[in-house]
Amino acid sequence: MNCKYNGKNNLNKKVMKLCSEETLIPVCPEQLGGCPTPRVPSEIADGDGADVLDGKSRVMNKNGEDVTEYFIKGAQEVLKIAKTMGIKKAILKARSPSCGFGSIYDGTFSGKTKRGNGVTSEILVRNGVSVLTEEDILTKEDI
Repeated sequence: MNCKYNGKNNLNKKVMKLCSEETLIPVCPEQLGGCPTPRVPSEIADGDGADVLDGKSRVMNKNGEDVTEYFIKGAQEVLKIAKTMGIKKAILKARSPSCGFGSIYDGTFSGKTKRGNGVTSEILVRNGVSVLTEEDILTKEDI
């Protein structure tokens, strides 16, 4: 699905194969939160998704605009879907300020990463959903 910040996608063959074996529900928290596609890239400044949810950090786009509210709203919408559908596991996009799990971009727009979760990953984990990224999938048994 073309929901990446630049209007493109991150097609992953392992995830596509998984679609033929399991029911997957595609979501884009940034779009669900009200961000347009394409959009200016965003990263979490001085923290991670936990800090954003706790009001200690902000999500800023590359133009210096605060887009935190969109990321929180999108995370809340994904959580609603997960609860409604009884989702126990989520496969999200690695390093994303929304979906990254364990590692996210560091807020400098340099491609460097730091430890932490994105906003959506963090809200899901806090609510008992197991999270992994597309990079963690080796076989169907990994989900």
